[in-house]
Amino acid sequence: MVESDAQPQVRRTQPGRTQPGRVLAKLKRYVPTLVAVVVLIAVWEIWVDSGHANRHSFSAPSEIVMATIDVWPKMWAQTVVTIQEATAGFVLAVTLGILIGVLFYCSPILNAAFFPLLTAAQTMPLITIAPLFIIWFGFEISGKIAIVAVFSLFPIAVQTIRGLKAVPQYYEDVALTCGATRWWTLWHVKLRVAARQIFGGIRISASYLFATATTAEYMGARKGLGIWLQMAYNSFRTPLIFCATFMVVALTGVVLLGVSLAERLLLGAEDDAVAFDEEG
Repeated sequence: MVESDAQPQVRRTQPGRTQPGRVLAKLKRYVPTLVAVVVLIAVWEIWVDSGHANRHSFSAPSEIVMATIDVWPKMWAQTVVTIQEATAGFVLAVTLGILIGVLFYCSPILNAAFFPLLTAAQTMPLITIAPLFIIWFGFEISGKIAIVAVFSLFPIAVQTIRGLKAVPQYYEDVALTCGATRWWTLWHVKLRVAARQIFGGIRISASYLFATATTAEYMGARKGLGIWLQMAYNSFRTPLIFCATFMVVALTGVVLLGVSLAERLLLGAEDDAVAFDEEG
């Protein structure tokens, strides 16, 4: 009986039999996206070159690439400012979002009193909040950091609360039985179990991180991609508008990739447990 029970474990831990198949399956998931992007760019280029679009209002992909190469040093200098604002605001949002979520989870009174206010703050459009931040902070970078943090912490706080509430009670019971305190159990057990859901909130915030920073700059700043967009619009240089747009998309993709990598390093691959069960 002992030998039969141990044998499946040996088969499950052999990486060579399952790893190539899993890697190939992951690569196959991206093939349709890559094909769709290539086809879209080709159709876009042909459509513009054939004269079906006004080049003053719609640029071909080749024109956008050439414009990006020509203005890259200047645009990158503006992009660095936006990266600084978004990064600082995102770090603040993650820190405050998790802390607020923990506080609201631990205190039903705080949750009942302030969670509706936090929700109401997220319903206000950025265009109505940005002027206030300009009055309070001026055109300095600190105002943009504050805007990014305020508009990014809500999903993190909500997912932290939901994740902690979803932790099964027996995790806490086992930790307390072993002599742990409630605070130790909260920070080292419950948050660990709820981490997947918390990362879901972080991923949601990251998806519109640079869009928020760029919009805030567009409404009032000295430097940044928002100012670059404003100058491109005022000079009717459509390719430069597309340049900045694709830069925001690329930066957002990098942040989302970084969040996924951090989740994998801290928690492991999300499909490892599923694959383990399937192998058994």
